[in-house]
Amino acid sequence: MIDDVIGLRGRKLCGTFKGRERDTTGGMLASGRTPGDFEAMYAGTPPWDIGRPQPTFLDLATAGEIRGRVLDVGCGTGEHALIAAGLGLDATGVDTSPTAIEAAKAKAQARGLSVRFRVQDALQLAALGEQFDTVLDSGLFHVFDDSARAQYVESLKAVTREGGRYFMLCFSDRQPGTVGPRRVTEPEIRASFGQDWRIDSIVRATMDITIDPGGAQAWLSAITREPG
Repeated sequence: MIDDVIGLRGRKLCGTFKGRERDTTGGMLASGRTPGDFEAMYAGTPPWDIGRPQPTFLDLATAGEIRGRVLDVGCGTGEHALIAAGLGLDATGVDTSPTAIEAAKAKAQARGLSVRFRVQDALQLAALGEQFDTVLDSGLFHVFDDSARAQYVESLKAVTREGGRYFMLCFSDRQPGTVGPRRVTEPEIRASFGQDWRIDSIVRATMDITIDPGGAQAWLSAITREPG
């Protein structure tokens, strides 16, 4: 199944960019958007909805880093939760957009995969009443302002098992210009996960987007939940 998933790399990027991004929950998004704004963007093709998994997350899957019970937070139309399901793992995907969740459910059905997709505020993950071994975040962390970012990290803590890992792909301050999501610095990531977490790595990466075949400059972080 992983070979089928990796085959998704070749799909063409399409769509148009629709403005500056921010947070996606009830809190302030870094760009001032509300959950309703993100829902409206699914009337077309949002710039982050590339129709296939991010290559960095495919690499994680190939390396065996995605394991156990998996949560894809801010899952959009579900590609990364579907990677986990394709590996035979217990997978859940959450997003604030009902349209994105319905699209994710349709993909799962079409591919014959079992994934729990639900509409859920990323700042209130404790409401799931579950814990996970692997948490995936592609393009969510960078939408929050400082206050909501701290709340988000606490929300992650509630659903990540001790010893579990959080993999996060976000826009980097190396990305030129001002259009798009808030840029994130490496020190900001380290400061956000300074307590009850261990930062295993923060490496330069590329985030594929619909508006630029070269992608956007990003950070890929691997972070382990420690007792606390």
